Amino acid sequence: MLKPATPLEAYCPSTGNTIMENKRTIIITGAARGIGAATAAQFAKAGDRLAVTDRDEAALLALGERLSAEGAEVLALPGDLRDDRFLCSIVPAVISRWNRVDVLINNAAWRTHSTMRTMTRENWEATLAVCLTAPAFLSKYAAAAMEEGKAGGVILNVSSVMAGRPGGLSPAYVACKGALESLTYELAVLYGPAGIRVAAVAPGAVDTAIASDYSDAEGNDISRRLTAEMNDLTPLQRASGAEEIAAVLYWLSTPAASFITGACIPVDGGFSHNFSAYRVKRLQNEHEF
Repeated sequence: MLKPATPLEAYCPSTGNTIMENKRTIIITGAARGIGAATAAQFAKAGDRLAVTDRDEAALLALGERLSAEGAEVLALPGDLRDDRFLCSIVPAVISRWNRVDVLINNAAWRTHSTMRTMTRENWEATLAVCLTAPAFLSKYAAAAMEEGKAGGVILNVSSVMAGRPGGLSPAYVACKGALESLTYELAVLYGPAGIRVAAVAPGAVDTAIASDYSDAEGNDISRRLTAEMNDLTPLQRASGAEEIAAVLYWLSTPAASFITGACIPVDGGFSHNFSAYRVKRLQNEHEF
């Protein structure tokens, strides 16, 4: 069973678990819900050990209890990635518990809906801290552990199609995702000789809570309208489920993807390479689409 981590235990976990070298140890940030929770479930199903983080302690512990009840080994580390002390504690906590790090998935994200005209410095810095600084330094710490273990490893970053197709409403988030992709390429070059692969995925529309919080100037919820617009720009004509993103992340972590590094894979139903909405295509040639 999962032993819920208190804030102190998040930094100083018990070392009582027996290490089983046939299992991988996976770190997933932003794991309490959405893509992170689906990814945790995917790796747990495969028999991997999980260290999961999120600032929503209640939701994180609920996830851990659920996966633990299904037989997974779970270390729940609640905390805020903007807190340097917490960020620096994650890898040591995992090493203390299981003596290795095999896969790091930088999934946590944070953003606000505002243009650069209204963006505050506070929101800008908060977004950079969660979406770029935390992945950069957590990758640094995890890679050091992987190098010390001399068994290679995998670092996976969750970017977004917005890195290349922004909407004008989330400048800090878009800037971070573009930088995160560049960081992916940089780290792949640096750590490749140590057998550490670094790659990213760029989801398009995903059916999660973060895609359901859009409102107009009067505060009316327009999330469904925006989802419909996005779907009509997507060749597969729908959003993905979080499980579909998780499946790609899992595959990238396995030997089946052993020659993939320094790459960002779009998982967007074809959105990135489609020019116009299908309602427009049908105006041009209604019988073809």
